[in-house]
Amino acid sequence: MAEMESTATRAKRGLVMVITGNGKGKTTSSFGQALRAIGQGYRVCIIQFMKGRKYGEVLAAEKYLPDLKILQFGLDSFVMRDDPAGVDVQLAWEGLKKAEEIIHSGQYDMVILDEINVAVDFALIPEEMVLDLIKKKPPELDLLLTGRYASEKIREIADLVSEVTEIKHHYNAGIKDRAGIEY
Repeated sequence: MAEMESTATRAKRGLVMVITGNGKGKTTSSFGQALRAIGQGYRVCIIQFMKGRKYGEVLAAEKYLPDLKILQFGLDSFVMRDDPAGVDVQLAWEGLKKAEEIIHSGQYDMVILDEINVAVDFALIPEEMVLDLIKKKPPELDLLLTGRYASEKIREIADLVSEVTEIKHHYNAGIKDRAGIEY
C-alpha cells in the first residue's frame, strides 16, 4: 500500500536551519517549528543529543502528538566539557548514527538535531561528520540544528541562522529552575 505523499516532499528544496546562542529557548523554538510543520502535514523526528530527561516537551509529545518521534541520546545529567564521560561520547556517536539513518530513511520531512552544536563543541562527535551529514541530506528534507556554539562552518552551510541572546535570566536573581519553564 503506497503511503500518501506529504506536503513537505512536494517542496522544491529543504532548508538547513540553525538555532544557536547563549540565550534560553533554542530547544523550545525547535519544538515550535516541529509543531508548525506537523500542522502542515510534515512528518517530523527530533533527535536529542546530551539529553535523557523526560522534559515537558517530550511528555507533551508522547501524550498529544503521536506523529512526532523523539529519540534521546544522553543521560539525565550534565556533560563535563573538558572531561566527558565515555558513556556521553558513546551516546553522542549513537545519536549521530541514528540521525544519519533517520535522515536517509525517507520517513521524515523534517529532522531536528537538538543540541548537536554542543555535542560538536564538546568534541563528543566530529564537526566534519556533521557537515557531511548536512551536505548529504536528501534535497527535500528540512534539517534543523540547535544548541549553543554553532561553528562557523555549520553557520556558513546553513540557509537560516538565528541566534538567541541572553539579555537577562532569572537564575542570576537566584530563582531556581522549575517544571514548565526549564524542563
